[in-house]
Amino acid sequence: MAAGLRRVWRQRRALLLEPGYTPLVAACLCLAEGGVNLWVIRRVPYTEIDWKAYMEEVEGFANGTLDYTQLKGDTGPLVYPAGFVYIFLGLYYATGRGADIRLAQYLFAGLYLLNLLLVFRIYCRTNKVPPYVFFFMCCASYRIHSIFVLRLFNDPIAMAILFLAINLFLEERWSWGCLLFSLAVSVKMNILLFAPGLLFLLLQRFGLLGCIPKLCICALLQVVLGLPFLLVNPLGYLTRSFDLGRQFQFKWTVNWRFLPEEVFQSRAFHVGLLLAHLAGLGLFALHRWHRSKESILALLKDPAKRKHPSPPLTVNKIVFVLFSSNFLGVCCSRSLHYQFYVWYFHTLPYLLWCTPTAKLAHMPKVLLLGVIELCWNTYPSTVCSSLSLHICHGLVLLQLWYGTAPPLAPQTPPPSRKPPALSKKAQ
Repeated sequence: MAAGLRRVWRQRRALLLEPGYTPLVAACLCLAEGGVNLWVIRRVPYTEIDWKAYMEEVEGFANGTLDYTQLKGDTGPLVYPAGFVYIFLGLYYATGRGADIRLAQYLFAGLYLLNLLLVFRIYCRTNKVPPYVFFFMCCASYRIHSIFVLRLFNDPIAMAILFLAINLFLEERWSWGCLLFSLAVSVKMNILLFAPGLLFLLLQRFGLLGCIPKLCICALLQVVLGLPFLLVNPLGYLTRSFDLGRQFQFKWTVNWRFLPEEVFQSRAFHVGLLLAHLAGLGLFALHRWHRSKESILALLKDPAKRKHPSPPLTVNKIVFVLFSSNFLGVCCSRSLHYQFYVWYFHTLPYLLWCTPTAKLAHMPKVLLLGVIELCWNTYPSTVCSSLSLHICHGLVLLQLWYGTAPPLAPQTPPPSRKPPALSKKAQ
């Protein structure tokens, strides 16, 4: 009896702690999430924020307006690239010119499940995160369900396409992955936070000359998607859809509430954040992403001509570089709005558990996930919630930096000097 109970306990413990059980846990959670999303759609009131504006913006395109500066909704001008227009134009027609919001919610619930499947496929390949963590990633996040099925933002669409691109990178289908990466950028520019990591991976895998065709794929898709607007008003399209200097409203910020508004809006503060972002990327690229004995400049060479071949791109190397690249950008963002949580929410389990975890270290990591979730669920944001979010981000960065440090080379003891043997004559 006691032996049977111990065996059952070991099996259940393995189910929760062994990454090999991730496919089984993922299947159960996806089924549960289908029910959770249906319950949320039917029981929780829909909140109008941007859907109406999205529909008004694409309606202008449907009516023949190709000057990007003339496309606008009730929240202001259209500020997303052309891929957004085509995807939401499809939703515009599918939902009866945007009027059937309940149908739109069901479509976004399907997107939620598709996104979850893509994320779980990545986690199954990495084999790093204990399955019990996925319960917190799925059913426990009110904010993520709200972003998908109660607010209908464009951020989830961009992230779902991005996770599809990462799955293709893991399968060594770099050209198709770059195509989908560029498509995700055309829905929302936050995907560019993954771009430094992707550039590093392309250089390591192909060298400078080999990665140029991949970059051309990314650029060519942007030109093709934006061509109808570029032919009419090229400057208007580029300045509206790729406006990197856009000002954010202080009332919506989640991460900088503890600052005075004049500091939040100052250009000097924005430049400081940009420099911090570049410094973080440089440090990670030099000391955490790059593992070869050669200089990082050796990545520019053809892989076959490098003196010391770069280590092969493993699944975990690809995921770590991309996820950490994005996380550094999130930490240095000029502002984070509530819907931006989806930019990195599904990457947090990997960022926390990709480093070695002792038995007693699981609880602090789960607590960190909980505090981050609490910060994002505090509305409106407060000084305390903003500071707490930065502290949590700092702790994640610290454990990424120290947890992925290259092992120290073992020091070989100096050869022992034996006294010279006496010659027979001296004896």
